Amino acid sequence: MAEELWGAETRKAIDNFPVSGEPIPHDVARWLGRIKAASARVNAELGLLDSEKAERIAAAADRIANGELDDQFPIDVFQTGSGTSSNMNANEVIATLAGEDVHANDDVNLGQSSNDVFPSAVHLAALERIVNDLLPALDLLAESLASKAREFDDVLKSGRTHWMDAVPVTLGQEFGGYAAQMREGKARVEGTLERLSKIPLGGTAVGTGLNTHPEFGERIRALLTKETGLPINPPADPFEATAARDGLVEASGALKVVAVSLTKIANDLRYLGSGPRAGLGEIFLPELQKGSSIMPGKVNPVIPEVVTQVAAQVIGNDQAITIGGMQGHFELNAFVPLIARNLLDQIKLLSSASRLFAERCVDGIEANREQAEHYAELTLSAATALNPYIGYDKAGEIVKKAAASGRSLREIAREEGVDEAIIEKALDYRAMAKPHGQ
Repeated sequence: MAEELWGAETRKAIDNFPVSGEPIPHDVARWLGRIKAASARVNAELGLLDSEKAERIAAAADRIANGELDDQFPIDVFQTGSGTSSNMNANEVIATLAGEDVHANDDVNLGQSSNDVFPSAVHLAALERIVNDLLPALDLLAESLASKAREFDDVLKSGRTHWMDAVPVTLGQEFGGYAAQMREGKARVEGTLERLSKIPLGGTAVGTGLNTHPEFGERIRALLTKETGLPINPPADPFEATAARDGLVEASGALKVVAVSLTKIANDLRYLGSGPRAGLGEIFLPELQKGSSIMPGKVNPVIPEVVTQVAAQVIGNDQAITIGGMQGHFELNAFVPLIARNLLDQIKLLSSASRLFAERCVDGIEANREQAEHYAELTLSAATALNPYIGYDKAGEIVKKAAASGRSLREIAREEGVDEAIIEKALDYRAMAKPHGQ
């Protein structure tokens, strides 16, 4: 660090909170800068701040917004729960850069409070990262899975329920289900954005708007929307927007669902690819690296393992966010830095893991057609298709005899007197996987 641009309040916070050694997320610090720049320009438009001074403040704040001054935000993320320390940190850095006649509170913080600025920065940082990083990553993964669904559409295999053999399906149907999971996950996340984009700027300390111009909130939202292209909306109610962080909790909940979906998909893929000789072996996962320091030739499903670890972390983060969201007492939630840390971490992890999953795993999967179709022929649950012709109980007897003898369903059905035409029609496994021709 070339120099310390912060002032006394930041120094006190550094000394007071030697907790984790982890500062607030860079994205939140950058949005503090963007908000401060927009505030200065709006206050100049309203005649509340000298135009030349306002532009010096805005220029300094723009440097923060552009990521040039990330190292000037050293305060631990576990700090005063309103984010006051980091808001003061931003004010002091900007005032130092803007000139000796600029006051950190009277000028840089004009018309603002930590209680509306800091949560707004958190909401908008999360909104930006979801829109620009996570949603495209989920799209990428969904399309990767959908591509494999098309490629594997005719690969017949045994279905499985309760980890037991079930009626035949195609590998493409399984991958189509995975693709739909990711599309539904993306839709869930998108469904939170309208509320995530509602920010409390203009409410100042408790939502009343004390010490700010009545047009400040509306003007600053319009300016930030113009600058970023993000849909930034007014609060449903200024007191709700200051006292509660439900929009952040909701977004985290949607991210948790994505993590749950990723876990299901990643686990299925490593089970389907297990082996190569003593597992299911219905698919081949890309071989990326040696899997053992002692067992030669061993290859592990490393990307699915990474994805499931990320999912576990995201779910853990959601628990912390949920608890943080519960701590809105009277006119203020005082757990915002904690929520910010965990929510931005969730978004980053899911974005990276989704891209990695698509590019390093799913895109390279190959079907072991022979093995998959072998299992399809073996599944005794195919007898389900006999039910309409001979009834559940008679079909059950055939299954028991086939299982006990190791012989095929077809052989036992013939012995039990089932008409050959019925056997051929009912035990057409490809038709069974697509009974309606889909």
